[in-house]
Amino acid sequence: MSELILNYIMLFTLLEVFEIYWQKAPTIMGMFLRMHKFYKKSIFLFLVMHPTFIFSIGFAMLSDYTLSSLILLLLKTADIITKIVLIEKIFNKKELSHEMSLIFLAPIDNFLPYIGLLIYPFFIIGALV
Repeated sequence: MSELILNYIMLFTLLEVFEIYWQKAPTIMGMFLRMHKFYKKSIFLFLVMHPTFIFSIGFAMLSDYTLSSLILLLLKTADIITKIVLIEKIFNKKELSHEMSLIFLAPIDNFLPYIGLLIYPFFIIGALV
């Protein structure tokens, strides 16, 4: 069982590092610009570029919909929905308040994109134990 947990965590970590790599930018707006490039081509391409979301769907099914796996799926789904809504608001509707613009243009800490690597593995462990 511990080997299975380790394999799932390693796979998730690799997928999360891929997402961090292609989204990495000095500001949140920079991250949205990178995401928008894929979103404007196709929503399906945008979703494929988020493999941890796809992983969380499969993992929930494989773990018989345990509470931890559903929480992981809920968090990843909320993340995707939030990104899509904000991309639509920023680039298509061009409805962004001055305050939000300032927040999105502020530099982000280098540690911020890696928070998921610390949080999400606990849900994988919780789903399998």
